[in-house]
Amino acid sequence: MTSLAKVPCTIITGFLGAGKTTLVRHVLENAGGRRLAVIVNEFGDVGIDGDILKSCGIESCTEDSIVELSNGCICCTVADDFVPALKSLLDRPNPPEHIVIETSGLALPKPLVQAFAWPEIRARVTVDGVIAVVDAPSAAAGEFPEVPGPHDEPLTEVFADQLACADLVVVNKIDQLDEPGLAALEREIARRARPGAKRLRARHGAIDPAILLGLRAEAEDDLATRPSHADAEGAHDHDDFESFALTLPPIAAPDALAERLRRTIEAHEVLRVKGFLDVPGKAMRLALQAVGPRLERWFDRPWRADEARLSRLVVIGRKGLDRAAIAAAIAG
Repeated sequence: MTSLAKVPCTIITGFLGAGKTTLVRHVLENAGGRRLAVIVNEFGDVGIDGDILKSCGIESCTEDSIVELSNGCICCTVADDFVPALKSLLDRPNPPEHIVIETSGLALPKPLVQAFAWPEIRARVTVDGVIAVVDAPSAAAGEFPEVPGPHDEPLTEVFADQLACADLVVVNKIDQLDEPGLAALEREIARRARPGAKRLRARHGAIDPAILLGLRAEAEDDLATRPSHADAEGAHDHDDFESFALTLPPIAAPDALAERLRRTIEAHEVLRVKGFLDVPGKAMRLALQAVGPRLERWFDRPWRADEARLSRLVVIGRKGLDRAAIAAAIAG
């Protein structure tokens, strides 16, 4: 069987909050009738990004085309979670024409690419390409320093591995940087990225799906050019990071909550907050995403009659988060 007969898979990687889910949603919205499936992985046991994709309202994007893998990074659970999920999609009577895999923001992409060489799936799928999404304002602000100290080293290694494995780097959120800032960031990315990797700029993850889903890299046959910190260590774990879910009462004052979140994120060095809020008097749920001091909110879909209206957030940070203090500060 030639590679042309295999189902192509695109791996979307990128650090927490880079805009991976937004990019995947743009692909789904502009698939042009192409039969796609998405495997979405999250660090933590509450699926937020998968829920956002399921609520996209795209007729061709049914709920059973979104497969969620939560409570851990996909790069550490290849045998237990990823390969079975992939096989279940391939074994369907009407399998997808292309599979998009959105990794956790803390995942290393190379272990996932290596799984495509496993005999049980190698003849059926190929890695069309690895795409690294970069949060332009965060990267330009020096969130991933060149010579990390012990405190920042895990973050820097994740970012470096994502760039080193990518066939295409999408510099996202370019509307939040001026041209000199973007040019300087792109020079730095070019220096760190895998040789030959292409680079594109994007606002809100809006890239032509024909480009994203047509790289034809066959990355599983090109592992030697994709170095990873896990190569030397022999394993990759996430003991440096943790997450927890927080359930809140209905949020009558979202602006006040947003301000408390900003103060809490700064005080406790929280990396990421995301979730959905129940705003009394509103028929739609309020989605919330925070990366550092930047916070976004939007009403994403109406509450369904068969679901409980809950305000629930997922908090992600370095190991040792003071959960009680964070919860108290957010609750006010």
